[in-house]
Amino acid sequence: MGGKQVLKNKESYFMNIELNKNEDAMKLAMSQVRQKLEKIYLGGGKKAIEKQRLKNKLTARERIEWLCDAGKPFIEIGAFAGYEMYEEQGGCPAGGTVAGVGYVSGRQCVIVANDQTVKAGAWFPITGKKNLRMQEIAMENQLPIIYLVDSAGVFLPMQDEIFPDKEHFGRVFRNNARMSAMGITQIAAVMGACVAGGAYLPIMSDETLMVEGNGSIFLAGPYLVKAAIGEEVDTETLGGAVTHTEISGIADYKFNTEQECLDEIKKLIDRLGRIEDAGFNRIKSKPPEKNPEELYSIVPLDPSKPYDMLDLIERIVDDSEFDQFKQEYGKTILCGYARIDGWAIGIVANQRKIVKSRRGEMQMGGVIYNDSADKAARFILICNQKKIPLVFLQDVTGFMVGSRSEQAGIIKDGAKMVNAVANSVVPKITIIVGNSYGAGNYAMCGKAYDPRFIYAWPSAKIAVMGGDQAASTLLQIQVASMKSKGKEVLPEEEKKLLKEITEKYKRQTTPYYAAARLWVDAIIDPVETRKLISEGISAANQKKIDDGFRLGVFQV
Repeated sequence: MGGKQVLKNKESYFMNIELNKNEDAMKLAMSQVRQKLEKIYLGGGKKAIEKQRLKNKLTARERIEWLCDAGKPFIEIGAFAGYEMYEEQGGCPAGGTVAGVGYVSGRQCVIVANDQTVKAGAWFPITGKKNLRMQEIAMENQLPIIYLVDSAGVFLPMQDEIFPDKEHFGRVFRNNARMSAMGITQIAAVMGACVAGGAYLPIMSDETLMVEGNGSIFLAGPYLVKAAIGEEVDTETLGGAVTHTEISGIADYKFNTEQECLDEIKKLIDRLGRIEDAGFNRIKSKPPEKNPEELYSIVPLDPSKPYDMLDLIERIVDDSEFDQFKQEYGKTILCGYARIDGWAIGIVANQRKIVKSRRGEMQMGGVIYNDSADKAARFILICNQKKIPLVFLQDVTGFMVGSRSEQAGIIKDGAKMVNAVANSVVPKITIIVGNSYGAGNYAMCGKAYDPRFIYAWPSAKIAVMGGDQAASTLLQIQVASMKSKGKEVLPEEEKKLLKEITEKYKRQTTPYYAAARLWVDAIIDPVETRKLISEGISAANQKKIDDGFRLGVFQV
C-alpha cells in the first residue's frame, strides 16, 4: 500500500508540474495577445489621434464607447484584421474599421465605425471583407446595424483588389438594399468624409445623421469637381450637413457635435419595435461548479499531447453539468446537452485523450473515426429537430486514415457529418481551442460552414495538416523538383530548406494569421469563452430560424 501511495503522490506531483507549465504558457500567450491589441487600439498612431482631436472629433473607439450602454458587453469583431498585412503601405490596424456587437438602449446592435486615423479611413481589401462580415452578422441574426462613417473611400493604390469583384466594395451597397428588404434597421451617422461610391451607404440606410462642420457626403470632392467640370466649390457647400439637410434632402438630421449625434442614435434605437425571437430555451444562469480559471492549465503546451476535453467543458457550462449523448459510442467526439448562462445548447467537441473503442481498440485523441462521425451527425440532426443551438469545440487533427478506415467507409461517414453541419439551421458557434486541421476543420463547423460566430484561443492552429507533416511533404516535393532539373541537393542544403519551410508554414498556422484574414472573428481569453457563447446565442435569438430543416443526399 505504501508503495502505491508513493507512486500516486509522484504521479500527482508531475501532473501538477505539467498543469503549471500549461497555465504559464497560456497566460503568456494571452499576455502577448493583449500587448498586440494595445498597439492595434492606437489605430494610425498618437499623432493621427491628436489631429482628430484638433478637429473636435472623437476616435472610432471613443464613438463606440459613447454609443454603447455602460456596463454591457461590447464584443469586438476583427480587431486583428489586417495584422502584419499591407506592410509596404504602412499597415492597416484593425482593417481601418472598429466593429462589433454591443448594446444600444438595451438592444443588441452591430456597430461599424471607420477609423479615420488609419489612412483617412480608406478601404483596403481587408476593410471590405470586415465590413461584409459585419453585415453578414446583422443579416444572420436580424440585428440593427449602425454605421459611424468617416472614410475617404477606396484605397486607390489597391483599387483592383477592393473595387470590382463579387465580395468587394460594391457588395456593401447590395447588402444595404437586401437588409432594407429584410426589415433590418440601418442607421448611418456621417461624422467625417463620405466620398464617391461610399456616399451610397448612408443614403441607402433608413436614416442619415450628419455632424455640421465635419460630416460631408459627395460623389466627387472639390478637387475632382474642379478637374472634371471646372467648378470651384468648398466642401460644405458641395456636401456638408446644411446642404444635405436643407437643400438636397439627402440627410435627415444635423448636429453641432458628435456627442449630440450619437445621443440621437440612442433615441432612434430605443423606439424600435420588438420582433418575435427564435424562442431558444433559457432559464436562470448558474456559474460553473468547477473553476473557469483552470481553463488556462487544461490545454497542453505540446499540441500533440492528449488531455480530457470533458475537463474543459465542465469549466464553461452551468453547474459544470454535461449530459452526454451516446457516451460509450464514438468516443473521440463528445456530444451532449448543457446550459451556458442559462441557454440550452448542444455541444460537439473533439475528445483529445486516447480512448478505448467498443471493440477494445485504442483510438487517438483528436481524430474523427467512423463511429464518432456517425454519432456527431445524428446528434446534430436531433439538435435541429429540437431547435437547440450548437457549440463546436475544435481540437481536431482530421479523420482517421489507413486501409481499415477506408474499407469501413470513413469518407462516407465523414460526408454524412459534413452534410449535417452544412444543412443545420440552428445557430452554430465555433471555438477553436487547439488544432484545426484538414477536413476536421470542415466537419467541426469551420469558417466555410457558416458559424454565427467563430473564435480562437491563443493555442489555436489552423491548417490543412500539422506543421511537421506538411513541412516534410513540401520538402519532398521541392527536392524532387530540384533533382528533376539535374540539381544536386546536399544534406546541409536540405536541412536549411526544411527549416525555412517549417518556419513559414508554422507562421501561417497561428491564430494571428487566421484572425488577420478574418478566418476567425477574434482571438479570445479562454475564461471569456462562456460569455462570448452566451452573447452569440443572445444575438442569434433575435431571428426566427427556418423550420424547413432538410438533409441532402448522402451514402448510408
